[in-house]
Amino acid sequence: MMNIMWVSMILIGIFVALMKGQLDIVNQVVINHTQEAVVFAIGLIGIMSVWLGLMKIAERSGLIDSIGRLMGPMVRLLFPEVPPNHPAISAMVMNLAANMFGAGNSATALGLKAMEELQQLNTKKERATNAMCMFLVINMSSVQLVPLTVLKIRSDAGSANPAEIIGTTLIATTVSTIVGILACKILERNR
Repeated sequence: MMNIMWVSMILIGIFVALMKGQLDIVNQVVINHTQEAVVFAIGLIGIMSVWLGLMKIAERSGLIDSIGRLMGPMVRLLFPEVPPNHPAISAMVMNLAANMFGAGNSATALGLKAMEELQQLNTKKERATNAMCMFLVINMSSVQLVPLTVLKIRSDAGSANPAEIIGTTLIATTVSTIVGILACKILERNR
């Protein structure tokens, strides 16, 4: 579906440029800005590599399991239908930790793993469970303690104080996560 949306936007842009007689602008944008996209992507690879490496070390050392045990009461409250020692719990905890430190790109792989594990518990495969919906909401709203990716982008853009957004980001993401959790719990009860 996303591929269709991207292709549609690109084709509409080319069509509008053609109708206005400014097709040369499309060529200039493609030539000039594709290089910027590659440089940006390569810049993010460093953050993602470090974070994924740290998460792998934390997983192998047992730190993730320890964090999972500490978060146990909260996880049981949010995901009551997921068994306490199920691999979905570890995958969700790793995803939430990556999101908390602003490594959203790295968290994507962990989130997909968590959804795969949650799908194994699903008895109606064509329909999302309450746990899957709750995880998706928490993943999308995710409390950001340190938004690394945004700090990197701000630093690369020449911001005088890239870290000045940490406080407001923490407040906004905390509120969005609380509202999302409450909405999920209300909808779960109404089902």
